[in-house]
Amino acid sequence: MNNNSLVTLSPEVGDAIERRLPIVAMESTIISHGMPYPQNAETAKNCERICRENGAVPATCAVIGGKICVGLTEEQIDYLGREGQKVTKASRRDLPMLIAKSMDGATTVAATMIAAALAGIRVFATGGIGGVHRGAETTMDISADLEELAETPVCVVCAGAKSILDLNLTMEYLETKGVPVIGYGTDELPAFYTRKSGIKVPWRSDAPEEIAEAIRASKELGYPGGMLVVNPIPEEYSMDADVINKAIDDAVEEAKKKGIKGKETTPFLLAKIKDLTGGESLVSNIQLVYNNVRLAARIAAKL
Repeated sequence: MNNNSLVTLSPEVGDAIERRLPIVAMESTIISHGMPYPQNAETAKNCERICRENGAVPATCAVIGGKICVGLTEEQIDYLGREGQKVTKASRRDLPMLIAKSMDGATTVAATMIAAALAGIRVFATGGIGGVHRGAETTMDISADLEELAETPVCVVCAGAKSILDLNLTMEYLETKGVPVIGYGTDELPAFYTRKSGIKVPWRSDAPEEIAEAIRASKELGYPGGMLVVNPIPEEYSMDADVINKAIDDAVEEAKKKGIKGKETTPFLLAKIKDLTGGESLVSNIQLVYNNVRLAARIAAKL
């Protein structure tokens, strides 16, 4: 059981930890910054339901009133959904001051990994990770998610890096940091909205139990960091690569013109892409998250 005074476990998560049941961590940025209310809260609750249906206990994470909450009530999920972007988007750098000021924060991939690790949870499901942004050679805009993967022992299941990023440089960065990257049923990095990017991943696995064994091996080897499992979006929800890539290029160009930088970049680009694709990208986004939760629950069950 976690004894950190800054971490609050829900009764369900606390019981699951004591009984050594499979648990999957989930982020809360998707609730507050990912989509409008009530769709955001409904999506989060569906993720929890899918997690349970596949044999694991869900642990949605957030900072509420200065406490790192691992496992949220339905009321807390609704609260984050209603407050939306008024809630601080919380990465590693934000946690100390959110705690000090007793504020609320919706956890990104990096912050959720920290919360999961504090609670002893080894598997985390999300949509897509952050990475190296396009033009990073001049802006130095690189997501804290990549450093967290190198430092924090949590396996992140995602649909690849968001395709608004420079995917080649993102993979190079992960390689430099020694982060194991495993394609689930694929030999190449999925590009979030689409199943293919043309970029090879170093390892492929077709079995959740094999990935669970790799997580065990990583721990026994004393690796300090986590690993990344990339899980392609289901075929029926995969978008046409030309359509989505044009929408991304147009959105990136507009962000440049408006001078949007840092952690405001991803929410702006995703909202703009949603508008440019007539909402199709949001449907794809939701379905790929559900798909990742299913896989993460199966991996956790094998641990």
